[in-house]
Amino acid sequence: MFHDEEFPPRILDHVMKNAIKGDVTNVIDVIDKYCWSVEIAMNVGDVKGAILDKSFLEASPKNVLEIGCYCGYSALRMSRLLKEDAKIFTIEASSQYADVAQEIISFAGMEKKVQILRGLSDEVLPTIAEKCGVRTFDFVFIDHAKELYKRDLIMLENLGLIRQGTTIMADNVIFPGCPDYLEYVRNSPKFECTNYPSKLEYCENREDAMEKSIYLP
Repeated sequence: MFHDEEFPPRILDHVMKNAIKGDVTNVIDVIDKYCWSVEIAMNVGDVKGAILDKSFLEASPKNVLEIGCYCGYSALRMSRLLKEDAKIFTIEASSQYADVAQEIISFAGMEKKVQILRGLSDEVLPTIAEKCGVRTFDFVFIDHAKELYKRDLIMLENLGLIRQGTTIMADNVIFPGCPDYLEYVRNSPKFECTNYPSKLEYCENREDAMEKSIYLP
């Protein structure tokens, strides 16, 4: 169930009981195994996660922004690939999800590399540079409400939070889909886009994809 409000506490309990504290890769593996065998969650998952990992390593970012933290899974995937002086800032609108994500991230030993910013994206973004001391982001992962993808990307542009060469990765561009976002990035000369066909997280029979857009204003 993709919008089960009780899923985050269940996955937190499962991680605490079954994962190795301080071992981020083990925590990720435990979450994946649970989501494949027990119940599906709206994490990016291991299959699309490998696409995220590859693009992340290619970008080799210092300052990372994630919009949509959920239970902290994708933040953990990216955190284990960070350079020594790099950091992830992840925005989460739900206080419940943020609480769970903080516990899972801390359990995995990544609390110094990942900072959760609580609040709605359109409220957090205008203050993020001042509060976090970040001028621009090198890598952005968008994985929240699909109808907000385009709005928030334009906000990142207008606020000057992305620079020449910033990599923007968007999840779930086929299912449930974000057609206005795809139309925007693919038809703008400011973005160089690559589509990565895949499967919906923890599903073998539903098509999905990720979209990578390099900002070239």
